[in-house]
Amino acid sequence: MNYANYSSISVACKGGVMWVTIDHPPLNVLDAVLMPELDDLAVKVAKDESIQVIVFQSADPDFFLVHGDMKLANDPEALSKMINQSLEDVGNEPLNQMLQLHERIRALPQLTIGKIAGLARGGGAEFLSALDMRFAAIGKAGLAQMETLVGLIPGAGGIAYLPQLVGRSRALEIITGAALFGAEEAEQYGWVNKALPANELDDYVEELVRNISKRAPGVVRAIKQAIDVSTPDLSESLKFSNRLLGEIIARPKTHELAQAALAAGIQTREVEMNLEKYLADI
Repeated sequence: MNYANYSSISVACKGGVMWVTIDHPPLNVLDAVLMPELDDLAVKVAKDESIQVIVFQSADPDFFLVHGDMKLANDPEALSKMINQSLEDVGNEPLNQMLQLHERIRALPQLTIGKIAGLARGGGAEFLSALDMRFAAIGKAGLAQMETLVGLIPGAGGIAYLPQLVGRSRALEIITGAALFGAEEAEQYGWVNKALPANELDDYVEELVRNISKRAPGVVRAIKQAIDVSTPDLSESLKFSNRLLGEIIARPKTHELAQAALAAGIQTREVEMNLEKYLADI
């Protein structure tokens, strides 16, 4: 498999482990460059039986993935295309492109791990929720579903994924409260597997994936398949939340809030470091 021809991610494979580093300056935004490259990677690696574990990490010390591209609010045609058209149909109903990407990632036969040493909000947090495991650096990592602050709902899988990770009541708190969760609180809620001191995160993940990669061929995939059989089917929840997102995003107030967020400096490094504070004031 050729994993070299990407501009926003770099890929290294060794001993059955694939390390995917997101490197899409200035802020690792899930946009029209990064999403198709992640999707292309997922299509390819799904067929690669030499890979047992995939670790996603970031080259940016402050951000894992900030969120979806808010600049689409200035391009109604592109926004409508992202929401209403899909890379492929799921069942009999198309899903939006970001949700389709996350579902492709979630369906990978390999174990997927997020190594979080920065902030991930909105679609970035939903990307992480689609992975099998998440490990976060104390004092550096943060997760948030901040969509309600700009008049939206999580439209890339969060409404379906979060209740399975943290339970119904905590999912409601995370989504409606729109607060930033640090690594330790996210661990307490079950959003991440483990919170670790920042200087221990790399070693812990490396040891874990090294051990997993030693399993006999086919064992890891079989375990994941068996566990997934016991997981409720999310397809109806995903399609329903996708329809709701399409309705909400068409409202004038949503457009107004998106414009206000852009004016406040969303997708600039200064604002993204304390995004909830800025968005609360719009």
